[in-house]
Amino acid sequence: MGGGAVSVSGRKRGWRYEKPVSLQGFVHRPGATHRFAKGGRVCRWYGQAMKTQIDHLVVVASTLAQGVHWAEQTLGIVPGPGGEHVQFGTHNRLFKIATPSFAWAYLEIIAIDPQAARRPQSPRVRWFDMDDARVQAAVAVAPRLVHFVANTTDIHAAHAALNEQGIDRGAVMAASRDTARGMLHWQITVRDDGRRLLDGVLPSLIQWGRPGDKEPMQMHPRNSLPRSRVSLHGLAVMHPEAQRLQAAYAAIGLTGIPITPGPANLCATLRTPRGEVTLQSLGL
Repeated sequence: MGGGAVSVSGRKRGWRYEKPVSLQGFVHRPGATHRFAKGGRVCRWYGQAMKTQIDHLVVVASTLAQGVHWAEQTLGIVPGPGGEHVQFGTHNRLFKIATPSFAWAYLEIIAIDPQAARRPQSPRVRWFDMDDARVQAAVAVAPRLVHFVANTTDIHAAHAALNEQGIDRGAVMAASRDTARGMLHWQITVRDDGRRLLDGVLPSLIQWGRPGDKEPMQMHPRNSLPRSRVSLHGLAVMHPEAQRLQAAYAAIGLTGIPITPGPANLCATLRTPRGEVTLQSLGL
């Protein structure tokens, strides 16, 4: 993209406009972040290549055995294998819930691994608020949908876009786990305090693969998961700060998730062998 003038205010397609600016002679480098000054204000371009979409739903369980039993009783399926997250002392089970509208979607049942030995360099607390007493008390009763993760083609651009909104999504850290197909690598945003933010309805950001991988989605978990007979047919958000969430979703290019004002809730509609099932976070 080069030349021309910008005269739109707000955010649109990766731009953050604060005042009209001239772009004559400008050549965008894919994936780069550019700054433009106009009248003492700053505009940023985060790159047309950035694409963000639902990656996976996060259901926290007290134990993996409890999570598997819940999936059998609630959804009518046995979740597929997962693995261990050595950095966080957690482990998971996975199953595919992809549809044409949510092409990469899967569901993760995650629990603290009682056998895991935390490394000295491990984060102080686990991700997804898993060390939070309120979360632990709730999932001791039954596994609960608590969060979702959005994959993006440029995690640093998406991270910067949230910073522009005054949202500290946490550092971008490298993570990995062993699988039957080889080592699975990704980058993910994790706060030092482990918090999900905004009652879990602001997604964590993930970018699959290592920096510079030519085909980062090749090892995506969805590709190796068999059909589960469970499919995602809607994800909706309710929150007292609906406008703030709408701005945050727009900033990272995340679309297709209705957001309405009201008590905090993340609601996923699944079609399963047991019929239509609705999972809700209920403000947890």
